[in-house]
Amino acid sequence: MTDDAYLFLALSTDGWQGTPLALVGELECLDTPAVRAWFTAQNVRPTSAVVRVVPPEQTGLIPKDAERLPVPLSEEELERVRRATVTDRVADIEEELLAFRDSEDNRDGLLRRALAAGVPAHRIVELSGIDPSTLSSASRG
Repeated sequence: MTDDAYLFLALSTDGWQGTPLALVGELECLDTPAVRAWFTAQNVRPTSAVVRVVPPEQTGLIPKDAERLPVPLSEEELERVRRATVTDRVADIEEELLAFRDSEDNRDGLLRRALAAGVPAHRIVELSGIDPSTLSSASRG
């Protein structure tokens, strides 16, 4: 684990690819010469959809061949990155819940993960199409 957050370029849309920088907002480090040079070298702008950011505790999840750059963040900026990352995880779980309508593979595990990610029970029921009593029994399992 490192103390720096990382900017990196998403290689594809498959699987986890970090949090889009656009969800986090402006970071002080974006105005530094090193970060501006990195964007120039990568031929991307900070607003590009391929630019992602991860907090220090998730740097191990960056794809191995992704172009990356460590960036120091203030405590407030780091907290914004973490909040955006949580929001991104909820969106991923919600996509899985929508796909669940067509399958019942590992139903209870998916429902428990959705609850643990902070997806409200009413939203889980809405997305997955399950009966609310099913959610109650799955959460106990």
